[in-house]
Amino acid sequence: MNKVLIIAEAGVNHCGDLNLAKKMIESAKWAGADIVKFQTFQSERLASRFAEKANYQKKNSTSDENQLQMLKKLELSLHDHRELIAHCRRSGIRFLSTAFDLDSLQLLKKLGLSLFKIPSGEITNYPYLRQIAGYRKQLILSTGMATLGEIENALDILMMHGASRNQITALHCNTEYPTPFRDVNLRAMLTIGNAFGVKFGYSDHTEGIEIPIAAVALGARVIEKHFTLDRKMEGPDQKASLEPDELREMVTAVRNIEVALGNGIKTTSSSEMKNKTIVRKSIVAKRPIKKGGVLSEKNLAVKRPGNGISPMKWNDLLGRRAIRAFNVDELIEL
Repeated sequence: MNKVLIIAEAGVNHCGDLNLAKKMIESAKWAGADIVKFQTFQSERLASRFAEKANYQKKNSTSDENQLQMLKKLELSLHDHRELIAHCRRSGIRFLSTAFDLDSLQLLKKLGLSLFKIPSGEITNYPYLRQIAGYRKQLILSTGMATLGEIENALDILMMHGASRNQITALHCNTEYPTPFRDVNLRAMLTIGNAFGVKFGYSDHTEGIEIPIAAVALGARVIEKHFTLDRKMEGPDQKASLEPDELREMVTAVRNIEVALGNGIKTTSSSEMKNKTIVRKSIVAKRPIKKGGVLSEKNLAVKRPGNGISPMKWNDLLGRRAIRAFNVDELIEL
């Protein structure tokens, strides 16, 4: 059984502090995640000086800075990336980062990443899709805000420029932070998988852990979830993130669900085999039966335990003669 890939999205919740980012790596490992993911960008290449912050970013910030100013404080340098990759290696968890511009994509490639994540905002960015497809690496494509047609266009571009369908996992996503439950539309994840024949998963921005767990039950192969060390910290994504204990609870639940899904074959499980004879029933004597007596509806009954003749053989017994005398409740023998 292939494990569900669980990505703990540190994002920019490190607040630009390298030591805090390292603590987040350790926390993601402690919680049981497979991957801890950051964000790689050069502010000036990501947003213009006229770009406003999203409403949720304004709500979660105490300053009146614009998006460019906010992003500038959250950048990770090349040195930071190398430090974080080394710390992931020491901690025993996989490093991943999402690039938001072409130079940042190239930086991650030079750092040796074998998996690349395409954020929802880049799904309509042709130069970005063309470049990342050319790396011929495993790709995760987030589809927040996208229509089915836009997803199709992005997939066509990726495959036109070097990516293969079996390298791509598409994540259903809603980019509101936090996402209202009414807007999750989790069944759209299945629509994406069925429409395009790609592996699928879910990138979650709801509060709590219910929706990622439900996504796994529906067949998600990848789960991505924002986390933070403390939701009270300053930052645009803190409020919609899990704290470490919650992340660990989510990971445990996902692992339980993927085991519980099983192989789909309906049969007696090993754990319930011992209950079979206790719970099922057998044909027994309803009243004393003499040797040679005719077995009938009047002198037969069905009772536990189930280690005798199955009640499914009821009609086969009617009219036959008893091979010996049977007392009340004794299992009938042939």
